[in-house]
Amino acid sequence: MIIKGNQQTENYIGENCYITELLNSPELQELSVAVARVLPEEETELHSLDGHEVYYVLQGKGEVFIDGANRGTLEKGDLALIKKDLSQKITNTGTGDLIFLCICSPRFRPEGYRALE
Repeated sequence: MIIKGNQQTENYIGENCYITELLNSPELQELSVAVARVLPEEETELHSLDGHEVYYVLQGKGEVFIDGANRGTLEKGDLALIKKDLSQKITNTGTGDLIFLCICSPRFRPEGYRALE
């Protein structure tokens, strides 16, 4: 499978961020990859997923909260592992957009998302 970059579009979602899905296919149940973009001083909605998620920061700076605790600052090149069912949110503490990959296993499905606010 080859997915061309010009086939993806960024969408604003209700949890205070923009998402571009790079890979999310029923043909590959084990994994999905998306780019998230959070504006300066914005914070994503507190939520949990029914699978594991990894944040990989491409640009910017943010504070990540996992399971109710501030786990620290993430910057370009940093990773955060969020185990399934744990609460999570991230706050953009930089002056520019915070951009990071969201890598989910198994793949992200809307029915596996639980809003906690």
